[in-house]
Amino acid sequence: MNNNIQHIVVLGGGAAGWLSAGLLGAEHPDKHITLIESATIAISGVGEGTWPSMRNTLKRIGIKEVDFLKHCDASFKQGSKFINWRNLNPGENYYHPFMTPHGYLATNLHAYWQQHAATQKYADALNMQSFVCQAGLAPKQLTTPEYAAVTNYGYHLDAGKFASFLKNHCQNQLGVSHIVDDVVAVNNDSDGYIRSLTTKLHGEITGDLFIDCSGTRARLIAEHYNAAFINRQHTLFNNTAIAAHLPYANEQQEIASATLSTAQPHGWIWDIGLPSRRGIGYTYCDKYCDEQTAINTLKRYAAQSVGADLAEQLQTRKLSFTPGYRKQFWIKNCLAVGMSQGFIEPLEASALAMVELSLTMLSEQMPQDRKHMALLATRFNQRFSYRWQRVIDFLKLHYILSERDDSQYWQDIKTAASTPHRLAELMELWQYQPPSRFDFIENEEIFPSASYQYVLYGMGFNTENNKADNAFNNPETGNYFYQQNREKIAQYLHALPTNRALLKQLIEQTTNEKAQL
Repeated sequence: MNNNIQHIVVLGGGAAGWLSAGLLGAEHPDKHITLIESATIAISGVGEGTWPSMRNTLKRIGIKEVDFLKHCDASFKQGSKFINWRNLNPGENYYHPFMTPHGYLATNLHAYWQQHAATQKYADALNMQSFVCQAGLAPKQLTTPEYAAVTNYGYHLDAGKFASFLKNHCQNQLGVSHIVDDVVAVNNDSDGYIRSLTTKLHGEITGDLFIDCSGTRARLIAEHYNAAFINRQHTLFNNTAIAAHLPYANEQQEIASATLSTAQPHGWIWDIGLPSRRGIGYTYCDKYCDEQTAINTLKRYAAQSVGADLAEQLQTRKLSFTPGYRKQFWIKNCLAVGMSQGFIEPLEASALAMVELSLTMLSEQMPQDRKHMALLATRFNQRFSYRWQRVIDFLKLHYILSERDDSQYWQDIKTAASTPHRLAELMELWQYQPPSRFDFIENEEIFPSASYQYVLYGMGFNTENNKADNAFNNPETGNYFYQQNREKIAQYLHALPTNRALLKQLIEQTTNEKAQL
């Protein structure tokens, strides 16, 4: 096998596989990319929510935004709304928007909010995006260039259609070779590197770098290289999901601008708005809740918006998973991406973001030979071990702050024994000072300190009033940014179209342009 990296083999389709093929194919046209996809193993179809980073990823792959929106049944996502996570009081909710509060690094906005605006919800006081989401508005206007933003946004999408769309683009625009076949053997060379994959119908497929996107089976990284799995179910209990597609009452019903996350007795329900339907699902722990109870809970939730008769007819699908991640993600010439790397419950939609971060690091630091690859593998394993730990910390934060005690699930998930040590230490620190950039010092933190503030203060956490008389705690500066936010609320609510209106306008505009050619 040649030490130089010329042929990259991606094992597995789905969003992770085709994103891998797409980004590497677009940014490394000198490499030959082959994707092997099984005809008998269905893709998981999880990951209907993305972060704003997906805009840059699609742009780098060479995809037009309107084509993506049209073919993937996609809509705009501007954050998450958490309902009844703090307690069961009617109307209890808070937002984690995608935008950092205006002036966040210039002054102690938390101190200003606490002293002068605490009657308002934290996100409402310091960020106009929660108001944009409440009104079901889009993140930009029709005249805004593609992928540009008036407010920061990601997407909601149909995961199956997304994988199919990426596949067509990779094959037709990027020259990616596509093989539909099952791998029956993995063959090493004398140094323990993968030389080839033996398939049922196509024989041996040789390669220099192998990307394992085979899902939770982890055919290469786990079955072949025996990478250990770090089980984190003692921290994040949820291990099962019941998913369903929910129709709109009518074709003009507004599309939600945020993922709705509603806490339940044994987990939480996601509700994602696409142009043609809603995607809903109940994520729970099967130690506390059986499947039929979970299905009944999801149907009761659906009945609130579509009625009991339609809710009862819902077709549900069960997904089981073990929360955790690999001890090593890159071994020899095999890199795990997607669910083969790890999976944590879909709270805060980190799955596709971790795929993007993995591919960005690989693409920008593509190994030149095996010696270079070994150095990069060490760095990658260190960086992504840190990132998975931070994902777990941040998701756990949502649970330990809850006041709910209406089930054994909520009583157990808040215990100190289930809380990561680093998070427990930070919680003690944050009693005296709000989360800041000094708490998260990596250059690309998976969740920045502003995200921790949105959750902490959305859930009612109390940080002592900072009375220090310095430039960072200047109330006049805080008031300046607070007033600017008030002005932006009125301005944006007046100027932005609804999600559904903008999606319709964009697709109609493209259709008209094509008709004139």
